[in-house]
Amino acid sequence: MTTTANDTIYSILDNNLSRIAGIQGAVLLSNDGIKLSAYLLERPQAERIAAASSGIAATMKAISREVDGGRVIRQLVEMDDRYLCIVGCGEGSTLIVATSRKARLGELGGEAVRTAQALGEWLGTPERTQAPTA
Repeated sequence: MTTTANDTIYSILDNNLSRIAGIQGAVLLSNDGIKLSAYLLERPQAERIAAASSGIAATMKAISREVDGGRVIRQLVEMDDRYLCIVGCGEGSTLIVATSRKARLGELGGEAVRTAQALGEWLGTPERTQAPTA
């Protein structure tokens, strides 16, 4: 990904996720578990979260197919000290958002879905190519 693409993705993440109380960080990952971008996380941690989360996202998609559930909108994982929200971003990527328990679940879920929609729209825009010269 180019620096401009990374800057745009980071800007979308920052503009949307900074509003969530207790935000700890986020990772945008490809369906094969590769970190595409991270927000408020160090690279090694973001890469580990991306790799581990891809399995969760794939499992939920498989379960949804099995029960004819349609597209998985979001998954919420509650831990003793954190919340984790997993949201699909179009066809090829997933957004993982981690917060402290200070986050309000409605706000977390809503902002994560809005962010994923914005990322999905941006990632789904085909790259511009130069017109062929005659």
